[in-house]
Amino acid sequence: MADSAPTTPPAPAFPDHTLMTRMGMTLDEVGADRTVGRMPVAGNTQPFGLLHGGASAALAETLGSYAANVHAEQYGRRAVGIELSATHHRSATDGEVIGTATAVHRGRSLATYEVVVEDPRGRRVCTARLTCMLIEASPES
Repeated sequence: MADSAPTTPPAPAFPDHTLMTRMGMTLDEVGADRTVGRMPVAGNTQPFGLLHGGASAALAETLGSYAANVHAEQYGRRAVGIELSATHHRSATDGEVIGTATAVHRGRSLATYEVVVEDPRGRRVCTARLTCMLIEASPES
């Protein structure tokens, strides 16, 4: 798979009204083969103070979707998530988690990414797999 060279995200990376902004997500690297981002644990926990599994899943879908959209651009398309699965391996209670989306398959109609979310010590918190469908980009998108 030929990679579209990683890019530095524009500042701000996400519009103010998005889930990503509300959850404090940021992008470190964006490319079709690999996209990296982070999210604070604080503010994204369940009642017991542990990182909420849904927050890990939201980070995974965000990173995989950004990577898939870089890939989709070469076909004049955009990517939309159609399936997400996540396995939660351990809890995170502080700092921020770092997610890395790596391409598993990049085709003309589907793109699949494995996303690994790690705690500040580099321990795996979550492993997710996202499949996106590449659809025709609408004129207003």
